[in-house]
Amino acid sequence: MLLSPDRENFFGRLKKLAGTLKYQVKGYQLALQDPRTPRRSRWLLGLALGYFLLPFDVIPDFIPGLGHLDDAIIIPLLIYFALKGIPPEVMDDCRQKAQLTQ
Repeated sequence: MLLSPDRENFFGRLKKLAGTLKYQVKGYQLALQDPRTPRRSRWLLGLALGYFLLPFDVIPDFIPGLGHLDDAIIIPLLIYFALKGIPPEVMDDCRQKAQLTQ
């Protein structure tokens, strides 16, 4: 069964987004391990990763509307503030290493 051009385009974009997300997560992982990364940024990235992986939330996910909203706000904010503290050359190095390992 052939997909319509709109669906093919959607799935193509979704696949590209998944690849980008994988690459970004690997870059953050490498930044956590890099000794040039400031301690504050390591803590914030670790908190973001822990909040994403752990089964409990500030607002439980079964509450309609609000349950997933806290995930959509807290995790990006933690990552934003962590990346703000990491020197650009460190993140560039980590992103290049992440791209080479894929």
